[in-house]
Amino acid sequence: MGKLYQKGRGAQKNVANKFFELKHIPEDDFLEYCYKEGEKPEDDKTHIQEVFPKTFVNKVNSPDVGMGYSANPYQGCEHGCIYCYARNSHEYWGYSAGKDFEQQILVKKNAPQLLEKKLNNKNWDGDTIIFSGNTDCYQPVEKKLQITRKCLEVMLKYKHPTGIITKNALILRDIDILKKLAEFNLIRVNISITSLSEETRRILEPRTASIKKRLKVVETLSSNNIPVNVMMAPIIPSINSHEIFPLVKKVSELGANSVGYTIVRLNGAIAEIFKDWIEKTLPDRAEKVLHQIEACHGGNLNDSRFGTRMKGKGEFAKQIAQQFKIAKQKFLKNESIAPLDKSHFLQLKSPQYKLF
Repeated sequence: MGKLYQKGRGAQKNVANKFFELKHIPEDDFLEYCYKEGEKPEDDKTHIQEVFPKTFVNKVNSPDVGMGYSANPYQGCEHGCIYCYARNSHEYWGYSAGKDFEQQILVKKNAPQLLEKKLNNKNWDGDTIIFSGNTDCYQPVEKKLQITRKCLEVMLKYKHPTGIITKNALILRDIDILKKLAEFNLIRVNISITSLSEETRRILEPRTASIKKRLKVVETLSSNNIPVNVMMAPIIPSINSHEIFPLVKKVSELGANSVGYTIVRLNGAIAEIFKDWIEKTLPDRAEKVLHQIEACHGGNLNDSRFGTRMKGKGEFAKQIAQQFKIAKQKFLKNESIAPLDKSHFLQLKSPQYKLF
């Protein structure tokens, strides 16, 4: 582990915001002063602040992510996953995609009201809304604020198709609502499990639920007839790429209905953040990992083209795809993902719907 590694955070520094002309660079004399005075050169606490959006449900135009609409109660994410593609979105709020993304958390307390307003729109026809299309709806602050739970109560009230993506065991707090949604085929939960190794989890995703707890989530949801898809996302060469078979085997034994994966891509500011992180965290294999990521994206750390950006290209990407295919055939041969039912919502919205 590198000497400069800061435990408990993913990003090890802030990077310049591409929308700003100026950037903050701590000078050596300032750092020396802080060292002598026993002070920290940067605030390392998490700050929560409320924002007041006018809308909450967002249309997703990307054909690669498997969702039409997303809803995010929070912007920024304290989980600190070093590879997170959502980091770049924090620049639109005036922050860095680095440490700011993990420390400056923006909360939308009016989200449940905005959600209900959307569902009552006369033109809304009940397409599935995915919570956490960008940042995790069950990150630590949710335990106190319960914005996600209040949103789920709205979804149940209107019997609306609902998706959730998370890597936090806090989701089990809301199993009472999830079970009721499942009775009407209105819910699908996507649990992100990047590795079976707690050490890998700790450095990649420092403030997420442990692997043991996430596996327990899969088992508990499945035993309550709540459909669970496990996402091994992302697969990072020479960090977790060797875990495909054991991970698929494990989650299939715990009752997962399906599995999926993506290959890491370091888009925008994430490339600089990831490079800095791996040089401090895994210096002995940093160069190897970065070169293998490039091999999956035509010689670059990122490929933003639709159709190839999530799965990559090249021999290494083909090997990963083949391993995943074999693993699913072996351990999840009867994998099935039934579409969610929006007829209940449409009938509530218009009692005449059942006549057609």
